[in-house]
Amino acid sequence: MSERWACAILGVDRSRVRYQSRRPVDDAIRERMRELARERRRFCFRRLGILLRREGIVMNRKNLLRLYREQGLAVRRRTGRKRVLGTRAPMVVPDGLN
Repeated sequence: MSERWACAILGVDRSRVRYQSRRPVDDAIRERMRELARERRRFCFRRLGILLRREGIVMNRKNLLRLYREQGLAVRRRTGRKRVLGTRAPMVVPDGLN
C-alpha cells in the first residue's frame, strides 16, 4: 500500500507522517545543568543560564526553561514564618485619666 493511500485512509497528513525532529541532542547540557543545580540549590533557571553562558554554552531563554522543566528542576519554595498560636489577652479598659 502506498504512503499516500494509507494516509488518505487514516485521514493523516503526509507531512506529519514524514516529520523528523531536527532538535539537537543536548544530553551534555542537561547533565551540566543538573550538576550546577545540585551545587547551587537556590539558583533558578535564569541564574543557571548565566553560569552555563560563562562556560560557553549559549541558548535562548525558552530552550533553557524547557530543559529545566523537563528535568524536574525547581527552586524549593520557602515555608512561611511560624505564627504564634492562641489568642492575645484583651486590652484592659482604663477606669480613669492617666
